[in-house]
Amino acid sequence: MKLVAQHSDTVILGEIGKRLARARLERNLSQAELAAEAGVAKRTVERLEAGQPSQLANLIRVIRALGLVGNVDLLVPDTPPSPLAELELRGRQRERASRRARRGAPAPWRWEEDP
Repeated sequence: MKLVAQHSDTVILGEIGKRLARARLERNLSQAELAAEAGVAKRTVERLEAGQPSQLANLIRVIRALGLVGNVDLLVPDTPPSPLAELELRGRQRERASRRARRGAPAPWRWEEDP
């Protein structure tokens, strides 16, 4: 199923759960084996696959154990800076070293006296 913005949270969670279950079965892992590899409880894997809410950290652990971390870039792609922002940043980058400061100690600071 292709997910679209009009789907409810429940439908999206359910589809993510189905996809996690398929990925687990493709790797020939039981829920208990995946849970042990991910460092979460078996019940957490059951909840995720059933489309029930879970902590994001647990989802990431399961995704890592399934070898799918690279797919997170598809979920939330990195936004490159705009061409104008790149030009502004480039103008601020140092391109050469500056002259060395004098090695003498600076003059001590003093209060100005009224004339």
